[in-house]
Amino acid sequence: MTNPGASSESATPASRTAKHDPYAVLRNRDLLLYLLARFISSLGQQMLTVAVGWELYDRTRSALALGLVGLTQMVPMVLFTLPAGHAADNYERKRIIILMNLAIGVASVGLTLISAFRADVKWIYACLFVAGTARTFLWPASSAFLPHLVSRQEFSRAVTWSSGSFQLSSVAGPAAGGALIALSHHAAPVYAFNAVASFLCVGLIGFVRRSHIVALKEKMTLRNLVVGFKFVFGSPIILGIITLDMFAVLLGGATTLLPVYTREILNAGPTILGFLQAALPLGSLLCALVLAHRPPLQKAGRTLLYAVAVFGFATIGFGFSRWFPLSFVMLFICGFVDNVSVVVRHTLVQLLTPDEKRGRVSAVNSLFIGTSNELGGFESGFVAHWFGPVMGHAISTGAIVSVVSGGVGTILVVLVVAALWPEIRNYGRLDAT
Repeated sequence: MTNPGASSESATPASRTAKHDPYAVLRNRDLLLYLLARFISSLGQQMLTVAVGWELYDRTRSALALGLVGLTQMVPMVLFTLPAGHAADNYERKRIIILMNLAIGVASVGLTLISAFRADVKWIYACLFVAGTARTFLWPASSAFLPHLVSRQEFSRAVTWSSGSFQLSSVAGPAAGGALIALSHHAAPVYAFNAVASFLCVGLIGFVRRSHIVALKEKMTLRNLVVGFKFVFGSPIILGIITLDMFAVLLGGATTLLPVYTREILNAGPTILGFLQAALPLGSLLCALVLAHRPPLQKAGRTLLYAVAVFGFATIGFGFSRWFPLSFVMLFICGFVDNVSVVVRHTLVQLLTPDEKRGRVSAVNSLFIGTSNELGGFESGFVAHWFGPVMGHAISTGAIVSVVSGGVGTILVVLVVAALWPEIRNYGRLDAT
């Protein structure tokens, strides 16, 4: 098994030459299988998200029914994050990935039957809860498994390609899901596609030769469950970058208000909304391609801080924009620099964490970022509502205040993190030992 902790000094001359080839890492058979599996699984999930929203609103005509989707998916994250991290460190990670994708596939089969036979919508939430639980266990195992597939010197590039595959699915998935619903006039085919995608993912991961060997299993005690939290709070760099990303996501939730911006500020329709929603993943995808063709970042810490600061400024620019091309460009920039943050954060979290703790630390990371996504959407909507209708202003005014203040808050968070954790400012090469 490749040793992810191997030092750069031990690299052979051939490997030093290869690391400048952006496609060299893709000739790693196991990594390529992992990336293909991740893309197919993410594509199916993106399509399913569109289908669930469409079907629930079509059958209930209730905004609350849509809101319960997010709650149903967040509850398993809160309940099972600690056990999921413990499992990823104490059981074979590849097996967890396979089992959890099987569970997601079975839940998708259930959604297919529920949709086809028009069963009560409460069963849709039951299947979403099962799938959400499976994803809670899948995320830390998958994140902690990736370092086993490549050397330390190749890891940041592997993360870049992995992020790129996810962003590509984020662009293609909603469009494909919507098109399939339009052709079939039903959500069931989309659920069936996601089931097939999950089972195909199982097959691809099954062909991966590398595996995770557990050196010493630990009992599931409270002390062992909170090891991830203890390590994060004891590591200044990891705590700093997770804090930075968490608050940037929490405050910079402009995407939640895109329907308001499209209708009330840009005076446009659903087509423009679709373009705006695609701007972020398109920017992230381009960033992934750029990073993949460049050597690893030389000043990763400062690059991370600059990227999040630019995210804040671009969010402010979007907040004040009343012209669609400018709004699109601002969101595109947000997506581009956000992917820089994702690559740096994920790389450092994995490489600075001992292998026996990677699952639990990855679980903590997923919990912070996942819940901040949900809370960020709520925060944006609440601020827009408060400074809009509650204070007697138009909803467009509230939306502008919400987005602009979020961008300003993001910049302030960058300044605070840079001051509190100088280790981040001084961190050098992304693949350094």
